[in-house]
Amino acid sequence: MKTLGTSAATALILALLLLARPGFAHSPICNCYDNLDGTVTCEGGFSDGASAEGVAMRIVDESDRVLLVGEMDARSTYTFDMPDGEFHVIFDAGMSHIVTIFSGDIE
Repeated sequence: MKTLGTSAATALILALLLLARPGFAHSPICNCYDNLDGTVTCEGGFSDGASAEGVAMRIVDESDRVLLVGEMDARSTYTFDMPDGEFHVIFDAGMSHIVTIFSGDIE
């Protein structure tokens, strides 16, 4: 029976660790609330406690027309003037890290 050399064993271990990496993934979290002054504030972050600073935010109407574009600030918040009519908020931290909040769900 042939055994693996040190470099082959190391490569195998590294490959297994890279395959296991998705187990350490974090999920995006975003909640928005009506400030009762014509503005909405959204707070974001990740399930592992990571900041959402710099995460792209888009406000779109019911036809998916972009109304506003911004990003989470250093406190992981984004505040915007509430648009007229139905809209939704998109917290976009990249592939598989997108949260959509519909205006009807904002309290």
